[in-house]
Amino acid sequence: MELGIYTFAVNAPDPATGESISAEQRMKNLLEEVELADQVGLDVFGIGEHHRPDFVVSTPAVVLAAAAARTKRIRLTSAVTVLSSDDPVRVFQEFATVDLISGGRAEIMAGRGSFIESYPLFGYDLNDYDALFAEKLDLLLTLRKGTQVTWRGKHRASINNRGVYPRPVQDPMPVWIAVGGTPESVVRAGTLGLPLAVAIIGGAPARFTELVDLYREAGREAGHDPATLKVSINSHGFVADTSKAAADAAWPPYLDTMGRIGRERGWPPPTRARYEAERSPQGALLVGDPQEVVDKILYEHELFRMDRFLMQFSVGSMPHASMMRAIELFGTHVAPAVRRELGVVTAGA
Repeated sequence: MELGIYTFAVNAPDPATGESISAEQRMKNLLEEVELADQVGLDVFGIGEHHRPDFVVSTPAVVLAAAAARTKRIRLTSAVTVLSSDDPVRVFQEFATVDLISGGRAEIMAGRGSFIESYPLFGYDLNDYDALFAEKLDLLLTLRKGTQVTWRGKHRASINNRGVYPRPVQDPMPVWIAVGGTPESVVRAGTLGLPLAVAIIGGAPARFTELVDLYREAGREAGHDPATLKVSINSHGFVADTSKAAADAAWPPYLDTMGRIGRERGWPPPTRARYEAERSPQGALLVGDPQEVVDKILYEHELFRMDRFLMQFSVGSMPHASMMRAIELFGTHVAPAVRRELGVVTAGA
């Protein structure tokens, strides 16, 4: 099983101090985080796309290209690319470029996005939310198949026997489908035979087993080899030297970020009691000391038999030193322990 990190590169004021850093400094910190993740032996680093003032990355491919030049082995993925409001040709070209720079380490995690700012920004109608994703995913998969492309669509201009360059090192370029819990989305991924990334950010992870089973069944019914139907579980978390230190460090940014998003969406405000319940062995948050995080990853592996686990560091703004320590602990303590338990042999072992 692969283990990695993803981030939305939050750039809000530190809720503990009220202090802010510049977008330039946040970007510098982000690249240092990717470098460290590579150095401590993690398998994947993902960067999300947002078009809001509290996040610093709107173009993951650009940041991943910078990271590609500073890393050696870690795989580099969007988390996610909001494909519905983007041009699949440009997405393919950008990630093919990252693939060339990285020597074949780029991936696209395609989704519809958990925020909607990109739709009016790029001139799309939210009434076409589902149709946009289905059509643009079809074009993206067509682009993977060959250099000369002919394609017809409704929401994007058709293409008549045009070459699309550059071509990536990997053939085909990996494309994951990211979902938040919609059965239709997991069936689509399974029917297409594409790997599935499931975001579990609250509640009991066990309730998502039916979705993963549905994905695998849809893939089998479509004739795909079950071995190719890969699953990634993506969850919020944080690691520190002690359980209390992790909980106390992660709570203020979690409260700030989830509270702000909750007010936009009409959710009840987070409470410390609910946060602690989510930290429990069967909860969704992987916040704790290294052994607690190991145990929870292994518990989720029993549920899902996933091929990849990605942890979001962090939910909200946190001091760079704390982030770097969390990545170090995840790479040097959590990942080796999980690999030993699952009998995973790493490159060079």
